[in-house]
Amino acid sequence: MPITTQGTGAPVIDPTRFRRVLGHYPTGVVVVTALDPAGTALGMTVGSFTSVSLDPPLVAFLPDKNSSSWRALRESGERFCVNVLSAGQEDVCRAVAMRKTDKFHDIGWKPSPAGNPIINGAVAWIDCVTEQLHDAGDHQIVVGRVLHLQEGDGDTPLLFHQGSYGTFAPH
Repeated sequence: MPITTQGTGAPVIDPTRFRRVLGHYPTGVVVVTALDPAGTALGMTVGSFTSVSLDPPLVAFLPDKNSSSWRALRESGERFCVNVLSAGQEDVCRAVAMRKTDKFHDIGWKPSPAGNPIINGAVAWIDCVTEQLHDAGDHQIVVGRVLHLQEGDGDTPLLFHQGSYGTFAPH
């Protein structure tokens, strides 16, 4: 296949091929939550989440700049909570990803120490305050300083791989 280049000399990568190839790398599924000023739970489903640093404790997630859910979270303030979904929470993942309003209708949660929603049944949760925002193409890199964290009620994590949800079974 011939390589075409942009004006910078960088190769042009077809977005469909990029997504297909990177789909071979499984990711965990998290829901990032916060409360708006009126106390309504906000959230967005994220597949690009990672630990960054132990000292200081930092994590990161990478939302699409054009996401209305990301805009609402950003406008809610600097604090957020990352909920690592369990294998049995695909319905939660889909509901938060698809609903435009009232995302937490029929999804149970309790407040974190910082007041953010901790989703019932999550494998773990990480309460954070935004440390840095970086532009990265059509996404942002949100680096959060960990304030509180804990294992949750869930058993095994929900994974996303090649367009499907699944779970992890250790050898």
